[in-house]
Amino acid sequence: MWSDLQQFKADFFKALAHPLRIRILEVLTEGEKSVNDIQQILNSEGSTVSQQLSVLRAKNIVVSRKDGKKVLYSLRDPAIVDLLKVARDLFNNHLIDTISMYEELEEQK
Repeated sequence: MWSDLQQFKADFFKALAHPLRIRILEVLTEGEKSVNDIQQILNSEGSTVSQQLSVLRAKNIVVSRKDGKKVLYSLRDPAIVDLLKVARDLFNNHLIDTISMYEELEEQK
């Protein structure tokens, strides 16, 4: 019924459907980071960050590599940066539309 591409998209967006995962990806747009680095930047517990990284890794959105005792994470595909920018642009457009509607309502009063 669903094509492989549609299923991939659904699974991909499902993996992104958590605010902490999005924030982790935003942090990783700045470059490779360890769990501790991400924890400190986000002011979040290590187990929580690790759980979310595990979901992102399982869906091949992030990759990891060992560097001594550290595990470093990075974006698997640089297109994720573009996707996050598009999402921000959509949010801004939505916000602008909402503000415009509010201003129109205020003018009608």
